[in-house]
Amino acid sequence: MNAPISLNSPSRLEDFPFRVSDNVRFADLDPQQHVNNAVYASYFETGRVTLIRNPAYGLMPAGLSWMLVRLAIDFKSEVRWPGTIELGLGVNRIGRTSVTYTQVVFSNGKCAATADAVTVLVDEATRKPAAVTSEIIAKFKPWMLRGT
Repeated sequence: MNAPISLNSPSRLEDFPFRVSDNVRFADLDPQQHVNNAVYASYFETGRVTLIRNPAYGLMPAGLSWMLVRLAIDFKSEVRWPGTIELGLGVNRIGRTSVTYTQVVFSNGKCAATADAVTVLVDEATRKPAAVTSEIIAKFKPWMLRGT
């Protein structure tokens, strides 16, 4: 079953509360000379990891880690090299042990791909899901998509 989240995702980069730029690398290309579909997972990872692992945001509690459990990508247009991409991310749901994100890749002002990603908070010692605390929820609030 396809998740409907990205089909209804905001269409403007400005709608995403967390944004970061990245370079398109020559190594990202496939024989058609556009970014290979598999590379988009790395672009989306860059967006999530840049947010989650930045110590200033406090989203990585000691002894816990975020594990990706779902990634669904919809491709909208080609991205070519050379160039810079803009990555947008917004949290659209916080569950008992998980956080769901809507993410985008923009190139030359145009949305090239959208993704829905789910991460689960995991205890590093037991490798079992851990509860998302009210403190963690409060720290995610600035990154919520509008209207969620």
